Amino acid sequence: MIFHRALLREFAGLAGAVFMTLFAISVTTRLIRLLGDAAGGAIPSDAVVAFIGFFALGALPVLLSLTMFISVLLTLTRNWRDSEMVIWFTSGLPLTAWLKPVMLFALPQFAVITVLSLFISPWAAQMGEQYQSRIKARDDVTRVNPGVFGETGNKERVFFVESVSGDSSTVQNVFVASVQQQRTGVSMSRSGHTELAPNGDRFIVLENGRRYEGTPGDPEYRVTEFDRYAARIETTEAGQPQQLTHKTQPTWGLIVNPTNPNLGELLWRIGVPISALVLVLLAIPMSFVNPRAGRSVNLLFALAIYIVYSNLLSVSQARVAQGRMDFGVGWWIVHALMALLLIFMFAKRMQLIRLRLGR
Repeated sequence: MIFHRALLREFAGLAGAVFMTLFAISVTTRLIRLLGDAAGGAIPSDAVVAFIGFFALGALPVLLSLTMFISVLLTLTRNWRDSEMVIWFTSGLPLTAWLKPVMLFALPQFAVITVLSLFISPWAAQMGEQYQSRIKARDDVTRVNPGVFGETGNKERVFFVESVSGDSSTVQNVFVASVQQQRTGVSMSRSGHTELAPNGDRFIVLENGRRYEGTPGDPEYRVTEFDRYAARIETTEAGQPQQLTHKTQPTWGLIVNPTNPNLGELLWRIGVPISALVLVLLAIPMSFVNPRAGRSVNLLFALAIYIVYSNLLSVSQARVAQGRMDFGVGWWIVHALMALLLIFMFAKRMQLIRLRLGR
């Protein structure tokens, strides 16, 4: 049918543009924070891309939900503004005729959002936690970032290197400050490299440098020049796998272990796809444009509805997680309220349509 094909084509074209815009904004915001952490030495620079990937997988359900809502809302708003709605109504199509093309557009994405929310996003959160643990378990040499002050894992040394060779085994212009047995020591050398002892211990060897120990002016203050100075690299053993939190547990794990935090997380994972479907249906009556009220009033109203819906869902999650609301009530009560609003708005818009046609 021409009516369905035209709407689906417009929905799809607008959805691509909306999704890319939302995705770019969210990823850019996250990237700025990660680059700040990398510049400060909190995370290694080579981990930024991995963290961006885990974040993107976790954010996809909400982004796709918002994409569907905005795409349907803007498409139908344009139809109202260009009087195409009036043409369809005079052809005998009621407002409910828009349900079928909207559902044809939304159901495939609803399935994707469901899979992402229930399975992929928890997996991404779990992989992110494991990757973070592996980063913390790295030895001190792998923490070196040229041009950035860093700190060893045991917090006993602060180091700085000007440059690193291509194979990452040799560094140039090294500065190391340490406190050992309440004595401050500062070592500087022109170059350094790592060595592996026969027993498997790793050492960092500084060459052609100078070491200062103690406090200047103290009788025990010493300045030592060296051709070669070796220090053992403390390696961090990978600990036991961290216990899964409610955010990183798979959905089945939440079901078989129904603690309050787990039930709150389960409510959120179920609520994201349901809210996506309810919002895309709400976009149909909310797209109505009153020429006397201005073009942006319905968009502001739609934004307010989305914020209220999202906040109510978050409140329900928090109350279930705190044990102040039963999960059997919390998982559906907010969606039921929005479904009642949906029915009311459809009834109201259909009455307005009959009045307009009667004039």
